[in-house]
Amino acid sequence: MGFVPSKYRQIIMQVLIVDDSRVLLLTLKALLESKGYEVLTASNGADALRILEHNPVRLVISDWEMPEMDGIELCRRIRSEEVSGYVYLLLLTSHGSIDEMVKGLSVGADDFITKPYQSEEILARLRAGERILSLETRDVAIFALAKLAESRDSDTGAHLERVQSYCRMLSQEMALLKKYQNVIDPEFIRLMFQTSPLHDIGKVGIPDAILLKPGRFTPEEYEIMKKHTTIGAETLNSALKKFPGVSFLKMARDTAESHHEKYDGTGYPKGLKGDEIPLCGRIMALADVYDALMSQRVYKKAFAREETRQIIIDGAGSHFDPDVVQCFLSKESQFEGVRNRFIDNKNDEV
Repeated sequence: MGFVPSKYRQIIMQVLIVDDSRVLLLTLKALLESKGYEVLTASNGADALRILEHNPVRLVISDWEMPEMDGIELCRRIRSEEVSGYVYLLLLTSHGSIDEMVKGLSVGADDFITKPYQSEEILARLRAGERILSLETRDVAIFALAKLAESRDSDTGAHLERVQSYCRMLSQEMALLKKYQNVIDPEFIRLMFQTSPLHDIGKVGIPDAILLKPGRFTPEEYEIMKKHTTIGAETLNSALKKFPGVSFLKMARDTAESHHEKYDGTGYPKGLKGDEIPLCGRIMALADVYDALMSQRVYKKAFAREETRQIIIDGAGSHFDPDVVQCFLSKESQFEGVRNRFIDNKNDEV
C-alpha cells in the first residue's frame, strides 16, 4: 500500500482504567494493550480527573467503589463540565441491580459491566463506546450548522452551549423518576445533548426585520416568528425521509417543532397538551425559557435568579411539565454553574 504519512495513520484510542485494585488494573491493562489500546491507570476518581485534564482520553472504565472519590462521583464531576469533550464512561459494579443502574445513569454513566466479567464482554462494550465516540464528527457538523443559523442573531451569546448542558442535566435527573426509567436511557441523554442546538434551526427562514427586531412583535410579526418551529421541523423531516431510521434526526425534528408547546395546550404550533408533547420538547421548553430569562438582551435585562426560579415554578402544569420543573429544582445549582462557565461577553449577571 506504500508509506502512509504519520498524520493520516489510524489514531490509537486511549483508555483510562480507574480502580483501587492493583491486580485488576494490571490484568485489564494487559488485556487492552494486547488489543492495541493505549492505557492509562488511576487508583481513584481524584487521580482520574487529574489525568483527564492533561490527556485526550475519551474512554473511561471505572470501578464503582473506590476510596477518596468513587466511580459515581467521578461520573458526576466529568458530566458537570469539568472535562471538555464527550467522555464515554463504563462503570464496573458488583451488583448490577436496577436501582444501581438508575443511579449510575442519573450521573452520566454510558454503560455498566457486572463483576465478574469476561474479557470479550469488556472488549465488546469498548467497541460500542468507540462507535458512539466516532459520531463526534456528526456532532461537530450539527453544532456548526446550528451556530451558522444562530449567527444571524448576534444577541444570543453562548445560548446553544448552555442549553445543551441544561438538557443533559434535566434528562439525567428525569431518568431517576420511576415513570421514565424505561424511557430515558443513555442513548436518549446523548441524543438530547447532541440535537438540542438544532431547536431553533427554523429561524433561518424568518426575515431579519422580524428576527432582529429589538422591541415587541406586532400580532402579525409574532405569527411569522412562530413559523420557525414548523420551518425547522419540515427541514429536518426532509432529511429524515431521505435517511429513515436515523434517530438523531427524529429527535431533532420533534424538538424543533415542539419546544414552544405548553403543557396546558396553549402553546404552538399544534396546541399539544401534556404527554402529547414529545418528551424532548418538554425538556427543551424549560431549558430554553430558563436561558432566555437569565440572559440580557437589547430589549430586556436579565432576570434575577429568584425571579426566574419563581416563574418556572409558577409555570408548572401550565407552561411546563411538572416533572421537568421538579428535576430543574433538583439541578438548579448546577444550572448556575453552567451559566458561570458559558457566560456571554456582556453583563448577563444580576
